[in-house]
Order: sequence, then structure tokens, then C-alpha cells
Amino acid sequence: MVKAKDDFINLGHGSGGKLSAELLGEVFLPAFKNTILNHLDDSAVFEHHDGKLAFTTDTYVIDPIFFKGGDIGRLAVCGTVNDLAMSGATPKYLSVAFLIESGFPIKDLERIVASMAEAAHEAGVKIVTGDTKVVEAGSADKIFINTAGVGFIDEGINISSSQAKVKDLVIVSGSIGDHGISIMSEREGLHFETDIASDCAPLGGLVKKMLAASKNIKVLRDPTRGGVATVLSEIAAKSNVGICLEEANIPIKDQVKGACELLGLDPLYVANEGKLLAIVPKSDAKAVLEAMRTTIEGRDAAIIGEVVETPKKKVFMRTPFGTARLIDLLVGEQLPRIC
Repeated sequence: MVKAKDDFINLGHGSGGKLSAELLGEVFLPAFKNTILNHLDDSAVFEHHDGKLAFTTDTYVIDPIFFKGGDIGRLAVCGTVNDLAMSGATPKYLSVAFLIESGFPIKDLERIVASMAEAAHEAGVKIVTGDTKVVEAGSADKIFINTAGVGFIDEGINISSSQAKVKDLVIVSGSIGDHGISIMSEREGLHFETDIASDCAPLGGLVKKMLAASKNIKVLRDPTRGGVATVLSEIAAKSNVGICLEEANIPIKDQVKGACELLGLDPLYVANEGKLLAIVPKSDAKAVLEAMRTTIEGRDAAIIGEVVETPKKKVFMRTPFGTARLIDLLVGEQLPRIC
């Protein structure tokens, strides 16, 4: 195995895949490990005298900063809100920190800030603190944004990537790959018959509907960097189970399929910013699915697979032709600067 700490950092270390896992395991966890961090879910969850809190942080370095379906500001709010929601929390408060390159247009900053305010209102959260730093021209790439968020978890909700059990079902909230292909097509100047827009959206309302249908939901994850394949591989490893996907059931828009074929990408590894994966007991799957389909964010939700006994810690997919292929963690970086 290549040791992350013996090499220079490269783009693959930010992919959310194998190199990211090595960097985390070999550099960060040995220094920072504790009982809260060691769960390695999208948010830290800890007890407070009023109940359970969720806390998360993320940094956004996307290129381009404006794209069809959103911009870096909307992305920063939605991404942080969604990480909180994936722990079953109701998102409440955000911080925001800007790293801005000297010479950045004020009108673009105003546009980004207005977009963040609109997204925060949509998500039902307040931006309550922040920071701004300016660096010399050429020291950064236009603007980077860091956000952190806090949310409250209701009693009886216990969600974690380590809780998938055999016979549970895997649900996706809608079509995959939209965000990554939207960014890549704009970055590369590609044009398709139908414009592909990012799916960037806050998912707190969707999760609230799902939890109203069942508090037995085991796992929630938003498949951002590394896409569906990487996130499900992480869940399989943490839960010590296998996951079997049905390719025919995975919703992918035709234009996304076409773009992936043109670019040589696998849509299972392409980033999403407005979709979630849920693992729920088979007995509760119908109720959860019906609740999801009453929302805009979950109207195209589908059951795409099942948790199985073997092969442990692996994900595989059955094709319509009766064959199966192994789905592994992303190696390297398919789409840099995607979020």
C-alpha cells in the first residue's frame, strides 16, 4: 500500500476514495483520535444536557464558482446542512469563513453572499458567525468557503454508517451524477441537447419526512465526493456486511449517462449535492419510500439494493445481463474541484 504520509499530497487525497482514507488513517486519526471522531460519520454526534447535538464542518473549493443549478455559496450552505441531516439532526446554526483572493470582484462576492442567504432561508438555518481572510493575487483561486454547522437530534433517533444489517434495503432519493456532470460540462465547455443542472439542494426537510415515517432508519449518507460507489463501500466496511445493487433500478438521467460515456466516467463515482442514500429495515422501506416521494427532493426515490451477508465489506452490482461486477472505493481523483 502507498503510504500517504511518505508522499506529497496530490489531488487524489481529496477525492473521498482510497487515498483520502489512507491520509485520514495514517496522518489525521493518529493525532486526533477520540471516541467522537472515531465514528467517522458525516457529522460528529455527542451528548448535551438538552439531548444530542450534531456538529460538522466542510470547505468548498469548486471550479467554476458559478454553475447551472447553483454556485459556491449555495453549495456551501446545502453541503453543511445535508451533513447534519445525515445524522438525523435538524440543522439550526451555521458559521461561514471566506478565503478571498485580492482582486476578486465585489459584485461576485455580493452574488455569492445573497445566494447563501437564500439557501439558508430555504434550509431553515441561521448564519450566526464567520470570518474573512484576503490573500495576495495568485495565492488562491478566486474564493474558497468554509462552513460549520450545528443541529439537534430528537430522542429515539440513532443513525450511523456502522448500523447496516443483512436484509436491510438501500434507497436513493433520486437520479445520480447530476452535480458532477453539470460542473464538468461547464468546466470543459461541453454542450448537450438538454442542459444538465446541479442537484444542489438542502435535504433537511426530506430527512424529516423520512423520520416521521420511520425512526428505524439505520444509515443516511449524502454521496458527494466519490459518489454512490464510494459511500456504499464505506458503509459496507464499517458495518461488516456486503451490499448488492441492482443496476436496472438505479435512476440516472439519459443525458448524464451520455455525458459519462463521452467523458469516460462511471456515474456511480460522480458527485451529487442534493441526493441521499438510506439503509432501512425491509419492513419499513415501503413507508419511507412513499414519504420520500411526497417531496420535491425525493420524488424519484428508488430501492436500488439490499444488504447481504457476503462478501463482507464489499459492494457488487448485478447487471441486466445476469452478470455482476465489484464496486470498489475510488482510486485517484476522477473530478477535481467538484465541491
